[in-house]
Parts: sequence; structure tokens; C-alpha cells
Amino acid sequence: MDGLARWTPPQAERPIRVERQTVDLSGFPDMVVVYLGMRVRRPRGLLRLLGLGPQIQKSWKEQPEGLLLHEDVVWSLLPPHLGMRQYWRDLDCLERWTRSEPHRRWWRDFLKDSGGTGFWHEAYFMGGGVEAIYIDMAAPIGLARFAPAQTARGAMFSARRRAGGHEPLTAAPVVSEADYYDGAAEGR
Repeated sequence: MDGLARWTPPQAERPIRVERQTVDLSGFPDMVVVYLGMRVRRPRGLLRLLGLGPQIQKSWKEQPEGLLLHEDVVWSLLPPHLGMRQYWRDLDCLERWTRSEPHRRWWRDFLKDSGGTGFWHEAYFMGGGVEAIYIDMAAPIGLARFAPAQTARGAMFSARRRAGGHEPLTAAPVVSEADYYDGAAEGR
């Protein structure tokens, strides 16, 4: 063949041996997936983070209504940044739980003093919509790394409104917007 390599057809490729699966979420039309994190910003923040850990674990082990699954996440070791991923049946269940004890107390106390930590959450809704909040974070994370940040006031004050919902809240907020911002002004 005058020095040209002889072409040979490719051999049959080896069959794929990995197992691919997906999930049927049709039974969860209103599911909400929430990612949360608490990052240590100051030395005393480590005490806050480690003090809340057992309390949070106890709260989800009590199986609040609508909590489908809780998973712990380590976002980083240095600085310490721990969190969780939770799957909720719907926003109503999640909202009711966040307005009840012990979460209500945790949130109220944190809004008064972050204890040397920063906190964030991002929520993704099966029916559409995404919302997030970032409090005392030393640097942007998640959506805040590319989307413009703004103060959580007015329609941006509640998670339900940030996600684009217009239904009434299932429970009153832990701290009202007026109390939060007026209280912040008084504390300066």
C-alpha cells in the first residue's frame, strides 16, 4: 500500500458498566431544598458553632413535620464552616418549623448577636424560585458571589417573598421587619 497505514475499523467499544439512576419526584411537587452554613469569623464563634451543633442535631432527630431528610455538611475546616442540607415537603412546613421552638429562639438570639459567626442559607423550590439570606458573612458565598447583594427589606425581608411567593405567611416572623431595623438603629 505504498507506505500508507492500512485502515482498520474500530473495534466494538466495551459496554458501559456503571449504573445510572434518577429519582421520581412526582410525589413531592412542593419540595424545598435548603442549604445552610455557619462560618466562624472570630475565636468566640467556634464556641457558638460547637454549642449549636448538638441542639440542631436534637431538633432534626425529633422529626419535625415535613422534614424529609437532613444531611450534615462540612464546607471547610479552616476557617471552620459547617452546615447542612435539608429536604422539606413544602415551604409551609419549613416556615412553621422556623417559627417554632427551638429554632425561633436560635434565630432571635442570632439576630441580636451573631456570636463571632456568619450565617447563610439558600433555598431551592421544586415549583420554581430560589431565595437566599447572608448575615455577617466575612466574604460572599454561593449566589452572593455572582448575584448583586441588597438589603433584606420590604419584599426581600421574608424567605417566602424572596422566593416570589405571594401566599400569606403560615406564621408570624420571629422578628418583624420594623422591630429588626428599628431595634438595630437603637442598638447603635
